[in-house]
Amino acid sequence: MAKQDGTQKIVTGGGGAGLDQLLQATKEASKAGGLPPVHLWNPPFCGDIDMEIRRDGTWFHEGTPIGRAPLVRLFSTILKKEGDDYFLVTPVEKVGIRVEDAPFVAQDFTVAAEGHGPEQVVTFTTNVGDSTVAGPENPVRVIRDANGEPSPYVHVRAGLEALIDRKSFYRLVDIGEAHGVDGEEWFGLWSGGTFFPFIPVREL
Repeated sequence: MAKQDGTQKIVTGGGGAGLDQLLQATKEASKAGGLPPVHLWNPPFCGDIDMEIRRDGTWFHEGTPIGRAPLVRLFSTILKKEGDDYFLVTPVEKVGIRVEDAPFVAQDFTVAAEGHGPEQVVTFTTNVGDSTVAGPENPVRVIRDANGEPSPYVHVRAGLEALIDRKSFYRLVDIGEAHGVDGEEWFGLWSGGTFFPFIPVREL
């Protein structure tokens, strides 16, 4: 969570960037169509707002789920990551939010009809409607916890990742194959000419 002067600052509707003000600023920033150029904006930090993205991709505001998909999509377009912190950014203000795991969830993917191995191309779709083609610019990575359980991710844009949901990961395993990496055989995924290792073959 972002902090200012060493202490958390919760912003409410009574001052600073309330949800209504933030929503209006987001709509203004999105009028041009496409994704707003948040990487070009460096507004003053206005503190943290009581908003959280849970591991399953659900957005919460003040403890209540945001049920309107278009609203979630709108906010997702102004999401920015700086270091380990996440912010919603408009041309005039920046507020910190909490992210439990990754800000997006990859809920589905398609595989180009032609090609396999290095020629294979996998395109993921996220819970907020983004599409990302796995490859050198959008890598897939897998983190395993102490019990060996995998958490797979794919890069979406500007340091923002999507957690690949369980059903999609199982499907990736179905199209995975073994390939040598640094002298060791790994099981993983080819996409866009890049091999993404999941687990050493010897551990299967």
